[in-house]
Amino acid sequence: MTVRLKFLSSAVVAGLLVAQAQAQGLRLPPGTSAPVAASNPATADFIVAIVNSETITNTEVQREIRRVLQQMAAQNRPRPDIQRLAADILESLISQKTQLQLARESGIRVEDSAIDLAAQNIAAQNQIDVATLMRRVEADGMTASQFRAQLRDQILLQRLRDRDVAPRVRVSELDIDTYLQEQQSVQDLGKLEINLAHILIAVPENASAEQVQSLQLRADKAMQRARAGENFALLVRELSDPSAQSNSGQLGLRTADRLPTLFVEATQKLAQGEVSEVVRSPAGFHVLKVITKGNAGMPAMAVTQSRARHILLVPSAQVSEAQARTRLLDFKKQLQAGQADFAALAREFSQDGSATQGGDLGWANPGMFVPEFEAVMNRLAPGEVSEPLLSRFGMHLIQLMERRQVSLSQAEQREAVRALLREKKLDEALRLWTQEQRSRAYVELRQPPQ
Repeated sequence: MTVRLKFLSSAVVAGLLVAQAQAQGLRLPPGTSAPVAASNPATADFIVAIVNSETITNTEVQREIRRVLQQMAAQNRPRPDIQRLAADILESLISQKTQLQLARESGIRVEDSAIDLAAQNIAAQNQIDVATLMRRVEADGMTASQFRAQLRDQILLQRLRDRDVAPRVRVSELDIDTYLQEQQSVQDLGKLEINLAHILIAVPENASAEQVQSLQLRADKAMQRARAGENFALLVRELSDPSAQSNSGQLGLRTADRLPTLFVEATQKLAQGEVSEVVRSPAGFHVLKVITKGNAGMPAMAVTQSRARHILLVPSAQVSEAQARTRLLDFKKQLQAGQADFAALAREFSQDGSATQGGDLGWANPGMFVPEFEAVMNRLAPGEVSEPLLSRFGMHLIQLMERRQVSLSQAEQREAVRALLREKKLDEALRLWTQEQRSRAYVELRQPPQ
């Protein structure tokens, strides 16, 4: 049986579980809590609204208020007016309730396997396993069944919106031409967005000339290794000052006017993926790599392609998920001990169409693999073999072979702009559609949330 991992843009819907989980606040926010029965009769729960035939209670509203306040506190955002926040949350719950009712009436269903996969994706985003995820959920006061019900609702909403909203959105060739013309006229640094990674060879304040020279030689060697194609994140871990090692040395995507002038000047003529000369600052010597670069509002005109190979085992009545994982772990031990060849194992055991090529999946652009597969692959260094990974297709063992930076062709650039414009139009279409569904529902407001 051949299992295809690559998805066309028209089938990206199948990979939206992770993105939707994040968009709906399912990335295990700190302090996530479940409805708690009031112990004081004076504060007993009560109905605040009726939506068609279903109710929304004060407990539901208060739970969402707590979640939003915890997230805002974690992001150091100012505390909002509670009455206004409660009103906004109640309106959001009303809209969600109307959409869930429509989804169920339309016959849309969510399989248990889709919920399992969403939980796995959330765990992976938080770099924990599912068992640890569930322990944290329960520690925050939510039962496993309540958490799964929340996941089911969010997937149900996404499927409804994919069915009813996505077909409304069209992006014409004229839309793309107009957008490109507008963006190409932008030249100021406030619109130029750059994400740089750097290796810092720190120079002590009272360093002697000999020390400075020695440190500059270290920086020169770091630059040469980076330009030779060594994994930059590993070089940061090995060579950079500890103060500059967080986030693999990346400064984060920001406009050029928010970066040190000497960093902007050193990388001004560099394309995405290229490495600068050694730069001297008051802190020491820097080696800079351009991770992404482009005008704000424009998709990247170059991408990082990955070439990986994998072994796929499909759990069945004969081979359980646990057995498939154990078998792949054994393969990994053999590979690490030099007792086996990855391509040979893939040809013999992989249950994917790539088996005849030794599991080789070829060069792939970002987004070509399902999210759960791609997230693990992106964390690998060239030559590294992953732990067994469960995707919607089965259990994988992945080896990253190499990475490269490539410029997008003109046709690919236009498709990237089309996707960007589509997302913008989709947001507006979703807003209008939500208003339509809200206006059609019977809503009776009872006592305000307290």
